[in-house]
Amino acid sequence: MANLVLKNLSKDYGNVRTVHGIDLEINEKEFVVFVGPSGCGKSTTLRMIAGLEVVTDGTISIDGKVVNEVAPKDRDIAMVFQNYALYPHMSVYENLAFALRLRKFPQETIEKKIQEAAKILGISEYLERKPGALSGGQRQRVAMGRAIVRNPKLFLFDEPLSNLDAKLRNQMRVEIKKLHRQLGATTVYVTHDQVEAMTLADKIVIMKDGRLEQVGTPLDVYRKPANTFVANFIGNPPMNILECQVVDSKIQTPYSEMNAKIKPPANMTNGKLYLGLRPEDIELATQTNVSEEYVCWESNLELFEPLGATELLYLNFGDEKMIAQISSTDTLEIGKPVKVAAPLSAFNFFNIADGKRI
Repeated sequence: MANLVLKNLSKDYGNVRTVHGIDLEINEKEFVVFVGPSGCGKSTTLRMIAGLEVVTDGTISIDGKVVNEVAPKDRDIAMVFQNYALYPHMSVYENLAFALRLRKFPQETIEKKIQEAAKILGISEYLERKPGALSGGQRQRVAMGRAIVRNPKLFLFDEPLSNLDAKLRNQMRVEIKKLHRQLGATTVYVTHDQVEAMTLADKIVIMKDGRLEQVGTPLDVYRKPANTFVANFIGNPPMNILECQVVDSKIQTPYSEMNAKIKPPANMTNGKLYLGLRPEDIELATQTNVSEEYVCWESNLELFEPLGATELLYLNFGDEKMIAQISSTDTLEIGKPVKVAAPLSAFNFFNIADGKRI
């Protein structure tokens, strides 16, 4: 396995810069997920690591060796693509064996590697089939098997589950997580799906417009988003963002109950800021959460969406709207006032000028 270091990594297409000076270190055996909206530069970054795109500026180092000028086949990496990229005229066995034969591995070694990979991925019974006779999930397993048999320093995944239906994506996420634990491989994974990022990653890299917005563990980026973009991108539903005013070191919101309890940042006496609160941190007010550690306020229930074990409450107070995610209940009525509460520790503050966390 290997460690990977990106220093000031940039990519231009003509006069347009699509990746801006990325600095990142990925440790040995780490599972790192690049996530962001379409066009943010995550796949371009992955393709530069793979050697499929020429680096404009900066360096890529694998185990301390700069590989900018090293051909893709000589970087000791394996890549799994979104579209599987299998040879349709070859059997599963031949697809797995192809790269090993190009590298002149003896047949005995090829056989051993293929049987081990097939057992790990549960595709032993499909070795004689051709890709056209397989389901999408089985094809993706074969694509992963082709990477595994090479035993590379670095595994790269480029949105490998995008073509699968929701149920199969869930199953394959579990398989990929188990596979990483079993192999201990250094892995870089690209996706636009925040659920994949949160469930798979040891470390998440969030990108926007070719720049890194935040790097951290899933819990770090969820609980302490670096800015309002991360707060809105990570989490479904996204974080509630409320514009507030600070006057003489006192916060002013449309909710008088909040004004009485929430203290603005210590270094802020006057000005505007954003107040952030995750929907699942909002609860129905009860005797247990009406305390000094909680703030309670009243809103009108505009709509609710049952999700089974939980439901979403769409709350409004004048022009202000918030979403709460609570355990399912049958005691609420649309159009009626509802009293809710949230722990004071759950509130986040963001700079209104640039959206950065305060």
